[in-house]
Amino acid sequence: MNMDWLKPTVTIMFILTYVGILLLPKYRHVLALGVAAIFLGFGLFIPESYEFATIVQAIDWNVILMIMGTMITVHYFIASQAPVALADMLVKRLPTVKWVILVLAFFSGIVSAFIDNVATVLIVAPIALTIAKRLKISPVPLIIAITVSANLQGFATLVGDTTSIVLGGIANMNFADFFWFEGRPGPFFIVQAGALMTVLVLMFLFRKLNQPIHIEENVQVKDKVPSVLLVLIVIGLVSVSFIEDKPALTNGIVTMTIAVIAMVYDGLRQKSFSNAKAVIQQLDYQTLFLLIGLFMIIATLSTVGVITDIANLFVTLGGANPFVLFTLVVWISVLLSAFIDNIPYVVTMLPVMAALAVQLNVNPILLYFGLLAGATLGGNLTPIGASANIAGIGLLRKEGYEVKYIDFARIAIPMTLVAVTTAYVLIWLLWS
Repeated sequence: MNMDWLKPTVTIMFILTYVGILLLPKYRHVLALGVAAIFLGFGLFIPESYEFATIVQAIDWNVILMIMGTMITVHYFIASQAPVALADMLVKRLPTVKWVILVLAFFSGIVSAFIDNVATVLIVAPIALTIAKRLKISPVPLIIAITVSANLQGFATLVGDTTSIVLGGIANMNFADFFWFEGRPGPFFIVQAGALMTVLVLMFLFRKLNQPIHIEENVQVKDKVPSVLLVLIVIGLVSVSFIEDKPALTNGIVTMTIAVIAMVYDGLRQKSFSNAKAVIQQLDYQTLFLLIGLFMIIATLSTVGVITDIANLFVTLGGANPFVLFTLVVWISVLLSAFIDNIPYVVTMLPVMAALAVQLNVNPILLYFGLLAGATLGGNLTPIGASANIAGIGLLRKEGYEVKYIDFARIAIPMTLVAVTTAYVLIWLLWS
């Protein structure tokens, strides 16, 4: 059977799906699952083109379980009034709304350098939502700034993102190497330089939010156990990141275990498990369904050869000029990671970078770091370019706020461009 139609069909449907998700955010999970179902149908009826099982297995249940577990624990964290107390403590020490946004974004970035970006957003966002309610302002810019800052730090450490773990394996880098490698500053300092530049962007974007903050009342934390459990999630995720050859569901198991502990503790404390049932019923299933659909859609792109074609494009366009190739690697990766999952893309491209480095007689670290900088930061160009973006906007939607693309883009795009440009210049200067 002639399958020449399959790759262009899948590519066009993918593009239309993303456009539909951006234009119709209320139905984004329906669109994603619907197109994923069509792609699954291709695998059923034309199995010689690609395997049905490959697409189904691409669903990252580790991410899904991690989001669910963190959502459940965060629910009890919010119910304990701890975010309100933390928000009050933070707000009383800051002069204006602008500084609240800057500090929360900075805090989100530091935390996400050591634990998963999605978990970071789910942990920090309730504090931001509470502050917005207390100050009677829209939480949208706060959550977007937090989300973008979390995504910016994925390349900072070995445990910051799955792609960093993959790089560590290919380049034989350990945890310390991400701070100082081959006698030069590693990814951590390169990323922090970019993060500091984004602070200047935020200061400009929110320069008019200089209204002073006044909160008189003090809120007491009802129960400290949920806060302890949330800290245990952070400690647990950091700890297991150092385990080699760990099960694929490790992060999900850690967060779900703590979530079950939270539900059991609350049930025993309240002498009723009705709260646990309500928490499960109120989970943000739309966000979870959207992610499941996107995982299958991206897997289809990879299976039919679209991502391989992208790798070949670098070889064709880059020629024999190291600077041109490095520039293409960084900026094409930024553009592509706004629309495709950066994990299969990075896994595909790292061996290509190694081969190109040999051909051009350049340090492969130059191309490795350029690839990771572009691929991890570029997801911030669209609301669905990274799982953390999806989770953050999902939280806003549950609070009754629909985020338009322009609302997201006016904060995310300048932050991303400044961070990538900073990393691009520093990597070339240090490793060319």
